[in-house]
Amino acid sequence: MRDESFNSSMELSHQVFPRLQPHYYLWSKLHGKNFINWLGPRPQLIVTEPQLVKEILNNKDELYPKPEFFTYMTKLFGDGLVTTKAMITSVEMMLRRWRQNEHKEIDVWKEFKLLTSEVISRTAFGSSYLEGQHIFDMLMELVLLLSKNGYEVRIPIIKKFIKTKDDIKSEKLEQGVRDSILKMIKKREEEASEMDSYGSDYLGVLIKANQDPDKTKKISIDDLVDECKTFYIAGQETTLSLLTWTIFLLAIHTDWQEKARKEVLELFGPRSPTSDEINKLKIMNMILNETLRLYSPITTLIREVQKGSKLGKLLAPARMDLLIPTLGVHHDPDIWGEDVHLFKPERFAEGVAKATKNNIAAFVPFGLGPRSCVGMNFAMAETKIALSMILRRYRFTLSPTYIHSPIVVIGVSPKKGLQIILQALEDQNC
Repeated sequence: MRDESFNSSMELSHQVFPRLQPHYYLWSKLHGKNFINWLGPRPQLIVTEPQLVKEILNNKDELYPKPEFFTYMTKLFGDGLVTTKAMITSVEMMLRRWRQNEHKEIDVWKEFKLLTSEVISRTAFGSSYLEGQHIFDMLMELVLLLSKNGYEVRIPIIKKFIKTKDDIKSEKLEQGVRDSILKMIKKREEEASEMDSYGSDYLGVLIKANQDPDKTKKISIDDLVDECKTFYIAGQETTLSLLTWTIFLLAIHTDWQEKARKEVLELFGPRSPTSDEINKLKIMNMILNETLRLYSPITTLIREVQKGSKLGKLLAPARMDLLIPTLGVHHDPDIWGEDVHLFKPERFAEGVAKATKNNIAAFVPFGLGPRSCVGMNFAMAETKIALSMILRRYRFTLSPTYIHSPIVVIGVSPKKGLQIILQALEDQNC
């Protein structure tokens, strides 16, 4: 069903749940908001009822954990100035390229892919960001292979001894990523012996944790490698998706584009925003929330029942997966009204609580509670900075060549790119 859906385009509408997750859409119509399906021998409970979503995601007793990984990503935001500076530098590089394409068509999805990988590489690896780019390229290739084989079910014993071409290629890529990260760690450790510091970037923070004499705080080398991979995927894919679909929606709804531009010019004038100032962007926040509702970057939140428990009126046995299709919740007319598929940022004028009628589990683009997506703050900050800098310099509209074909790899992406027409604003001091 998904392959058939992804191999065609759709009309220019925001009703993307039936396209991106046609199986969940159909089964929810047939069986209700909560139902079970099987992936091979593994049962999966699909949940779109907000009360149960809240119970799963906001669970304080750790009954429904997601796969464990350490996360030092939050430490990266301790120095907001450094992170913001890296973002601004990368956006300026992108806009310099755009100046050569004024009054012409440009595929902003490709541009944002370059931008977000550049920002991640600079922020995570600092001076080693070119090596970081190589790691990123291998990770993206690995992601595509995993996405391609996501619904494949094979008997574990056979899988162990009979490997497909994709199995062999993915193992080589995984080993390549690990070797490259280890090489970068070794180089940083050698540099640190001369400079007496591992550096303040993400890699530096992780190496310091790996070398911590306190065993309760120390992380293993495997954890360090996994953290680097998680940071790349969580930080890059969410931002790429959010930036892309926000520009798409503003290119169509130029009235909201003008409102956002006016707010940016009033707040920042001709200068670049600071990490504190971007939090004052109220109209942009409304636009971003509505984009996250319609085109949520993370289409499925996954948890696991570790021991049998009661979930609402249901009994959830151990070793069952809990899947929450965010689009199923975000596109539910029972929650959002009959205009659920329309772009209406004013829904969020008084905040998320008011928009969801105090049902916070009706809006979960990054999850909810203590296990929400670690890339959220990073994605929101980078998107606000990039949009502010773009709006100051350009008006933009959707190109007639654009074909509406959203698909899911990790995040939601336009299969055929996002072509827009740029028009430079007269005052280039903006």
